[in-house]
Amino acid sequence: MSEGTVRTESAKERLVSWGYGAAWGAVKLLPERAAYRVFDLIADRLWARRGGQVRQLEKNLLRVLGKDTSEAALRAVSHQAMRSALRQYCEQFRVPTWSRERIMSGVDFPAEDIGRLKAAMSSGRGAILALGHTGNYDHAGVWLVHFTGEGFTTVAEHLKPESVAEKFLDYRRGLGMEVLPHDGGPSVFGTLARRLRAGKTVALVADRDLSASGAQVTMFGEATRIAAGPAALAVQTGAALLPVQLWYPSYGQMSIRVGLEIPVPEDGKRPEKVAVMCQQLADAYAEGIAAHPADWHMMQKFFLADLDPAKAPKAKPAEPDSAEAKPAETEPAESEPAEPKPEEAESSPSQGAS
Repeated sequence: MSEGTVRTESAKERLVSWGYGAAWGAVKLLPERAAYRVFDLIADRLWARRGGQVRQLEKNLLRVLGKDTSEAALRAVSHQAMRSALRQYCEQFRVPTWSRERIMSGVDFPAEDIGRLKAAMSSGRGAILALGHTGNYDHAGVWLVHFTGEGFTTVAEHLKPESVAEKFLDYRRGLGMEVLPHDGGPSVFGTLARRLRAGKTVALVADRDLSASGAQVTMFGEATRIAAGPAALAVQTGAALLPVQLWYPSYGQMSIRVGLEIPVPEDGKRPEKVAVMCQQLADAYAEGIAAHPADWHMMQKFFLADLDPAKAPKAKPAEPDSAEAKPAETEPAESEPAEPKPEEAESSPSQGAS
């Protein structure tokens, strides 16, 4: 398509966009308990069909629960996980209608963890909040906006059709988030770095990046790749890197825990520092997932062993990418060197669905 050409959506894309808009509007009108029930029923139907996403979810969960887990126990957890994932759909449709009281009271956030978050955000160094595919990060995000009185910056994949993508961008911007395009190239990393140097907050979903730019780590005894961006940003800017865990203790409630800061190692070259921090971040993710496996919405291939060998990434273990291996020696001014992708965030409500 030539530059300046406006792509016309197909009839199928227009139908998807219309259906999505209609569903978004209808779910907002339902009483909350009825809305949750509708999405539970959808989850139950999808789980019972045991399609490809459910089977992959169970493959992932088996690593968490242990390979000696009985089929009945695994199926019980995957059933809960499907309900958890669909609950996130439900809440994302409904968040714009929630009052400030509903947003704030619906979060369980201990004082110790709030104190850790506030200390990082008030340090002047900038704060990187590294989340996984758990809970509802939109609820966490709007809670943060109300709590601090200011927005934050995040990254989201650009969806298709275009009209649905625009709905999601408008939705998240309306919640107080600055949303950068996931496919924006090195300029995205540069923008994130500038926000952090200004003492702002960046939130990234980073527990999966199976591309060659992902950092190879070990989780649950197996190799996988997570996004190197959060660690690379911390090394580049000196911002505080904090792992964040989300899960659902009950309907109408979400729990948030903020882990200890992952420090930048004193020794080693930049790729080595990033590799060490990525493994520490992976360990934090694994701890949270193991404690609440039913709230891990990972329905995509996650472990390298599940990939087609012909399609497996070829990058060296734990190195973000070749650009990261040769960073600028001096503090960049307005422009930044090319860096790894900041995250593998998905803009759709089903974070783990492909």
